[in-house]
Amino acid sequence: MRIDVLTLFPGMFPGVLDSSIQARAATGDRVTCHVHDIREWADNKHDKVDDRPFGGGPGMVLMCQPLWDAVHAVEEQDERPSRRILFTPQGRRLNQALVEELAHEERLLLIAGHYEGVDERIVDELEPLEISIGDYVLTGGELPAMVLIDAVTRLQDGVLGHEDSASEDSFSFRDDEMRLLDSPHYTRPRTWRDRSVPEVLLSGDHQAVADWRLDQMKQRTRTRRPDLLERREG
Repeated sequence: MRIDVLTLFPGMFPGVLDSSIQARAATGDRVTCHVHDIREWADNKHDKVDDRPFGGGPGMVLMCQPLWDAVHAVEEQDERPSRRILFTPQGRRLNQALVEELAHEERLLLIAGHYEGVDERIVDELEPLEISIGDYVLTGGELPAMVLIDAVTRLQDGVLGHEDSASEDSFSFRDDEMRLLDSPHYTRPRTWRDRSVPEVLLSGDHQAVADWRLDQMKQRTRTRRPDLLERREG
């Protein structure tokens, strides 16, 4: 998979992309990320890519032409068609189902808007998939872009240390096609501050462990995220 990011702040990305799972994916050529500064496509000597909104109001709006030129120039760098994504509070809520869908794409092009937003005409022309990572407002789309990069990267074959790691995460498919929260996890020591590891996890009985974990998943989901079960029942 190739991921391109269009941003006004490319310096925010190296620490994330050069660490942990992202670095492993890049080394194994599973996922390659390319970060591009939108200002490189500015058509003025001051590299200005935003302006005040028509009709007045606070903030600045990203202009059409620099972003249009950036998208098409970057898309020409690879013959694979890209799935265009724009991060915006008005977008489709990012969840595990959408992450799994996007993880099957060969190429993603992520547009990290900033300030007050982007000119609506560029949205109409580019027709990106608009995504929100939650009902709150961030300064720009850079952090949501990092969230999506991490989420889709860990679903690529060979990226995680264990082949079942991703399939056993919260929100992955579990019993009867329900998406459940993960079960509790424990490691050494067996007892800490008078709290002991559940005996079933020490039994060596793999079926009993699996049954216990599934029961814990259902209990946690019912208590902490009953909305997930309500969606299934509906």
